[in-house]
Amino acid sequence: MNKHLGQLIELSKTDKQIDDFGPKIEAIEAKLRASAAKEKDVSEKIEALEEEVKECKVKKSKNELHLAELADKLVELSKKGAIVKTDKEIKALQLEEEISKEQCEFANEEIERLDSIIESKELDVEELKSTLEEIQKSSEEIRKSIESDMVEIEKQRTEVYAAKQQLVSDMSQKILTFYEKIRKWAGNSTVVQVKKQACYGCFMRINDKTYAEVIRQEDIVTCPHCGRILYKENEEEQA
Repeated sequence: MNKHLGQLIELSKTDKQIDDFGPKIEAIEAKLRASAAKEKDVSEKIEALEEEVKECKVKKSKNELHLAELADKLVELSKKGAIVKTDKEIKALQLEEEISKEQCEFANEEIERLDSIIESKELDVEELKSTLEEIQKSSEEIRKSIESDMVEIEKQRTEVYAAKQQLVSDMSQKILTFYEKIRKWAGNSTVVQVKKQACYGCFMRINDKTYAEVIRQEDIVTCPHCGRILYKENEEEQA
Protein backbone atom coordinates (compact mmCIF):
# COMPACT_ATOMS: atom_id res chain seq x y z
CA MET A 1 0.00 0.00 0.00
CA ASN A 2 1.12 3.53 -0.82
CA LYS A 3 2.61 5.09 2.33
CA HIS A 4 0.59 8.29 2.03
CA LEU A 5 -2.62 6.36 1.46
CA GLY A 6 -1.98 4.31 4.59
CA GLN A 7 -1.44 7.52 6.55
CA LEU A 8 -4.66 9.03 5.19
CA ILE A 9 -6.66 5.93 6.13
CA GLU A 10 -5.24 6.05 9.64
CA LEU A 11 -5.81 9.81 9.92
CA SER A 12 -9.41 9.43 8.78
CA LYS A 13 -10.05 6.76 11.42
CA THR A 14 -8.40 8.92 14.08
CA ASP A 15 -10.47 11.97 13.14
CA LYS A 16 -13.62 9.86 13.35
CA GLN A 17 -12.61 8.73 16.83
CA ILE A 18 -12.13 12.36 17.84
CA ASP A 19 -15.49 13.40 16.40
CA ASP A 20 -17.19 10.48 18.17
CA PHE A 21 -16.26 11.97 21.53
CA GLY A 22 -18.74 14.83 20.97
CA PRO A 23 -21.89 12.63 20.91
CA LYS A 24 -20.56 10.57 23.82
CA ILE A 25 -20.09 13.67 25.96
CA GLU A 26 -23.46 15.05 24.83
CA ALA A 27 -25.19 11.78 25.80
CA ILE A 28 -23.58 11.89 29.25
CA GLU A 29 -24.51 15.56 29.78
CA ALA A 30 -28.05 14.84 28.54
CA LYS A 31 -28.51 12.35 31.39
CA LEU A 32 -27.54 14.99 33.92
CA ARG A 33 -29.79 17.62 32.29
CA ALA A 34 -32.73 15.20 32.30
CA SER A 35 -32.19 14.44 35.97
CA ALA A 36 -31.88 18.15 36.81
CA ALA A 37 -35.06 18.87 34.84
CA LYS A 38 -36.93 16.25 36.88
CA GLU A 39 -35.64 17.80 40.11
CA LYS A 40 -36.71 21.25 38.98
CA ASP A 41 -40.15 20.06 37.87
CA VAL A 42 -40.90 18.31 41.18
CA SER A 43 -39.48 21.21 43.21
CA GLU A 44 -41.70 23.67 41.35
CA LYS A 45 -44.75 21.47 41.98
CA ILE A 46 -43.90 21.35 45.68
CA GLU A 47 -43.51 25.13 45.82
CA ALA A 48 -46.83 25.63 44.00
CA LEU A 49 -48.67 23.26 46.36
CA GLU A 50 -47.10 24.85 49.45
CA GLU A 51 -48.20 28.25 48.18
CA GLU A 52 -51.74 26.92 47.67
CA VAL A 53 -51.74 25.47 51.21
CA LYS A 54 -50.57 28.83 52.53
CA GLU A 55 -53.40 30.63 50.70
CA CYS A 56 -55.97 28.13 52.01
CA LYS A 57 -54.72 28.63 55.58
CA VAL A 58 -55.03 32.40 55.18
CA LYS A 59 -58.62 31.98 53.95
CA LYS A 60 -59.35 29.61 56.84
CA SER A 61 -57.98 32.14 59.34
CA LYS A 62 -60.21 34.86 57.86
CA ASN A 63 -63.25 32.60 58.14
CA GLU A 64 -62.37 31.71 61.74
CA LEU A 65 -62.02 35.40 62.56
CA HIS A 66 -65.35 36.13 60.89
CA LEU A 67 -66.93 33.23 62.81
CA ALA A 68 -65.68 34.65 66.10
CA GLU A 69 -67.13 38.06 65.16
CA LEU A 70 -70.49 36.43 64.34
CA ALA A 71 -70.47 34.57 67.67
CA ASP A 72 -69.97 37.89 69.48
CA LYS A 73 -72.72 39.42 67.41
CA LEU A 74 -75.15 36.63 68.32
CA VAL A 75 -74.40 37.19 72.00
CA GLU A 76 -75.14 40.90 71.58
CA LEU A 77 -78.38 40.14 69.71
CA SER A 78 -79.43 37.79 72.48
CA LYS A 79 -78.86 40.55 75.04
CA LYS A 80 -80.85 43.04 72.95
CA GLY A 81 -83.67 40.48 72.62
CA ALA A 82 -84.18 40.59 76.38
CA ILE A 83 -84.79 44.36 76.43
CA VAL A 84 -86.69 45.11 73.20
CA LYS A 85 -90.41 45.62 73.57
CA THR A 86 -92.08 46.31 70.23
CA ASP A 87 -92.89 43.65 67.62
CA LYS A 88 -91.03 45.61 64.99
CA GLU A 89 -87.82 45.56 67.05
CA ILE A 90 -88.27 41.86 67.84
CA LYS A 91 -88.72 40.96 64.15
CA ALA A 92 -85.69 43.04 63.19
CA LEU A 93 -83.55 41.27 65.78
CA GLN A 94 -84.83 37.86 64.70
CA LEU A 95 -84.00 38.60 61.05
CA GLU A 96 -80.53 39.81 61.96
CA GLU A 97 -80.02 36.72 64.13
CA GLU A 98 -81.08 34.38 61.29
CA ILE A 99 -78.70 36.08 58.87
CA SER A 100 -75.85 35.81 61.39
CA LYS A 101 -76.59 32.10 61.96
CA GLU A 102 -76.61 31.46 58.19
CA GLN A 103 -73.27 33.25 57.93
CA CYS A 104 -71.94 31.10 60.78
CA GLU A 105 -73.08 27.97 58.97
CA PHE A 106 -71.46 29.12 55.75
CA ALA A 107 -68.21 30.00 57.57
CA ASN A 108 -68.11 26.57 59.23
CA GLU A 109 -68.71 24.82 55.91
CA GLU A 110 -65.98 26.91 54.28
CA ILE A 111 -63.55 26.09 57.10
CA GLU A 112 -64.36 22.39 56.72
CA ARG A 113 -63.86 22.61 52.94
CA LEU A 114 -60.54 24.41 53.34
CA ASP A 115 -59.37 21.86 55.94
CA SER A 116 -60.07 19.09 53.43
CA ILE A 117 -58.14 20.91 50.69
CA ILE A 118 -55.21 21.64 53.02
CA GLU A 119 -55.02 18.02 54.14
CA SER A 120 -55.13 16.74 50.55
CA LYS A 121 -52.48 19.17 49.31
CA GLU A 122 -50.19 18.52 52.29
CA LEU A 123 -50.36 14.79 51.49
CA ASP A 124 -49.45 15.60 47.89
CA VAL A 125 -46.52 17.69 49.12
CA GLU A 126 -45.24 14.82 51.27
CA GLU A 127 -45.47 12.40 48.33
CA LEU A 128 -43.66 14.82 46.06
CA LYS A 129 -40.95 15.41 48.67
CA SER A 130 -40.44 11.66 48.85
CA THR A 131 -40.25 11.54 45.05
CA LEU A 132 -37.79 14.44 45.06
CA GLU A 133 -35.53 12.63 47.52
CA GLU A 134 -35.47 9.59 45.23
CA ILE A 135 -34.69 11.77 42.20
CA GLN A 136 -31.92 13.58 44.09
CA LYS A 137 -30.45 10.26 45.17
CA SER A 138 -30.57 9.04 41.57
CA SER A 139 -29.05 12.35 40.38
CA GLU A 140 -26.16 11.95 42.78
CA GLU A 141 -25.51 8.45 41.48
CA ILE A 142 -25.67 9.74 37.91
CA ARG A 143 -23.23 12.56 38.78
CA LYS A 144 -20.75 10.09 40.26
CA SER A 145 -21.10 7.84 37.22
CA ILE A 146 -20.69 10.80 34.88
CA GLU A 147 -17.55 11.95 36.66
CA SER A 148 -16.07 8.49 36.18
CA ASP A 149 -17.17 8.35 32.53
CA MET A 150 -15.80 11.82 31.80
CA VAL A 151 -12.43 10.94 33.32
CA GLU A 152 -12.25 7.87 31.08
CA ILE A 153 -13.35 9.80 27.99
CA GLU A 154 -10.83 12.55 28.67
CA LYS A 155 -8.11 9.94 29.04
CA GLN A 156 -9.11 8.33 25.72
CA ARG A 157 -9.37 11.69 24.02
CA THR A 158 -5.89 12.70 25.17
CA GLU A 159 -4.48 9.45 23.80
CA VAL A 160 -6.26 9.87 20.45
CA TYR A 161 -5.14 13.51 20.11
CA ALA A 162 -1.58 12.46 20.86
CA ALA A 163 -1.80 9.72 18.23
CA LYS A 164 -3.14 12.20 15.68
CA GLN A 165 -0.40 14.71 16.49
CA GLN A 166 2.24 12.06 15.94
CA LEU A 167 0.58 10.93 12.70
CA VAL A 168 0.29 14.47 11.34
CA SER A 169 3.90 15.26 12.19
CA ASP A 170 5.01 12.34 9.99
CA MET A 171 2.81 13.29 7.03
CA SER A 172 3.58 15.37 3.99
CA GLN A 173 2.12 18.85 4.31
CA LYS A 174 0.90 18.64 0.73
CA ILE A 175 -1.00 15.38 1.41
CA LEU A 176 -2.39 16.76 4.66
CA THR A 177 -3.66 19.91 2.93
CA PHE A 178 -5.28 17.74 0.24
CA TYR A 179 -6.99 15.65 2.93
CA GLU A 180 -8.23 18.69 4.90
CA LYS A 181 -9.64 20.26 1.74
CA ILE A 182 -11.85 17.22 1.13
CA ARG A 183 -12.69 16.85 4.84
CA LYS A 184 -14.20 20.36 4.91
CA TRP A 185 -17.21 19.07 2.99
CA ALA A 186 -16.97 15.28 3.40
CA GLY A 187 -16.37 15.19 7.16
CA ASN A 188 -15.71 11.68 8.44
CA SER A 189 -16.35 10.18 5.00
CA THR A 190 -13.23 11.79 3.51
CA VAL A 191 -11.53 8.41 3.13
CA VAL A 192 -13.92 5.57 2.27
CA GLN A 193 -13.79 1.94 1.27
CA VAL A 194 -14.71 0.54 -2.10
CA LYS A 195 -17.07 -2.41 -1.85
CA LYS A 196 -18.68 -4.28 -4.73
CA GLN A 197 -16.89 -1.77 -7.01
CA ALA A 198 -18.82 1.14 -5.47
CA CYS A 199 -17.63 4.18 -3.52
CA TYR A 200 -19.00 3.92 0.01
CA GLY A 201 -19.14 7.70 0.26
CA CYS A 202 -21.55 8.45 -2.60
CA PHE A 203 -22.48 4.79 -3.31
CA MET A 204 -21.88 5.27 -7.01
CA ARG A 205 -20.26 2.49 -9.06
CA ILE A 206 -16.73 3.32 -10.20
CA ASN A 207 -15.32 2.33 -13.58
CA ASP A 208 -12.99 -0.62 -14.08
CA LYS A 209 -9.88 1.52 -14.59
CA THR A 210 -10.36 3.42 -11.32
CA TYR A 211 -11.27 0.22 -9.49
CA ALA A 212 -8.06 -1.43 -10.69
CA GLU A 213 -6.06 1.55 -9.40
CA VAL A 214 -7.81 1.29 -6.02
CA ILE A 215 -6.99 -2.43 -5.79
CA ARG A 216 -3.29 -1.81 -6.60
CA GLN A 217 -3.14 0.88 -3.88
CA GLU A 218 0.02 2.32 -5.41
CA ASP A 219 -1.36 5.85 -5.59
CA ILE A 220 -3.98 7.99 -3.88
CA VAL A 221 -7.16 7.50 -5.91
CA THR A 222 -10.26 9.67 -5.59
CA CYS A 223 -13.82 8.84 -6.54
CA PRO A 224 -14.60 10.21 -10.03
CA HIS A 225 -18.14 11.03 -8.85
CA CYS A 226 -17.70 12.68 -5.44
CA GLY A 227 -13.96 13.24 -5.02
CA ARG A 228 -13.51 11.22 -1.82
CA ILE A 229 -10.30 9.28 -1.26
CA LEU A 230 -10.80 5.58 -2.00
CA TYR A 231 -9.19 2.43 -0.64
CA LYS A 232 -9.98 -1.27 -0.49
CA GLU A 233 -9.30 -3.52 2.46
CA ASN A 234 -7.75 -6.88 1.73
CA GLU A 235 -9.55 -10.08 2.68
CA GLU A 236 -7.52 -10.56 5.89
CA GLU A 237 -8.40 -7.07 7.15
CA GLN A 238 -12.07 -7.54 6.28
CA ALA A 239 -12.13 -10.86 8.12
